[in-house]
Amino acid sequence: MTSTDASRSRRRLIVLVTTAVLVLLIAGVGVYGLITGPRTPDPTPEQPSATAPTAPGPERTELAEIPETDDPEEFARSVAHALFAWDTASGLMPLDYAAVVLDVADPSGVEQAGLASDVAGYLPMRETWIELRKYSTNQHLEITDVFVPEAWAQAVEQAQAGQLPPGTTAYTIEGIRHRAGVWNEEPTTSAHEVAFTVFLTCPPDVDPCYLLRLSVLDQPLH
Repeated sequence: MTSTDASRSRRRLIVLVTTAVLVLLIAGVGVYGLITGPRTPDPTPEQPSATAPTAPGPERTELAEIPETDDPEEFARSVAHALFAWDTASGLMPLDYAAVVLDVADPSGVEQAGLASDVAGYLPMRETWIELRKYSTNQHLEITDVFVPEAWAQAVEQAQAGQLPPGTTAYTIEGIRHRAGVWNEEPTTSAHEVAFTVFLTCPPDVDPCYLLRLSVLDQPLH
């Protein structure tokens, strides 16, 4: 096989795999473990460590909790902001920021392990965090759109009775991730468009909403 043939074969394989994933997602088969239940986890990236760096860091900052609400869109927005709001100069580590999100996780614990893995994918790993701290890097999210994706309705139709808790829904968040820091003693900023989906439940008995799972960053439902 020539290098050209091999390249074409690889491209065809990528297209086939991508198409298969999209078909499964839109059909609502195993949408992040919500319909078929917890799946056997794939190997996950290294989890953020709470171990402090060797060099003394700044004084620790107290993080605000995600406020309780029974409004699903308001809750989705609060979760989105918490996912992206961090500051390496706070004296905290990624695990501290992850804890804020996990505090509003499914109280039954069914999706908690999967959610912890989801959240870890949104935060820098410990080694990266320590490097970013040298530049006083901080981040926040500017939300530009929030909507219930059409694919969610299809997923709900595929679910059997009792597979989704009452009040479960999904919101796709679109926005701009802003980062700021200091490079060569000069302030610097960057902006990057992001999109993701928040899966949540707001029980009909007026209990506060809680978080189920998150899509992979930049792979939202539409």
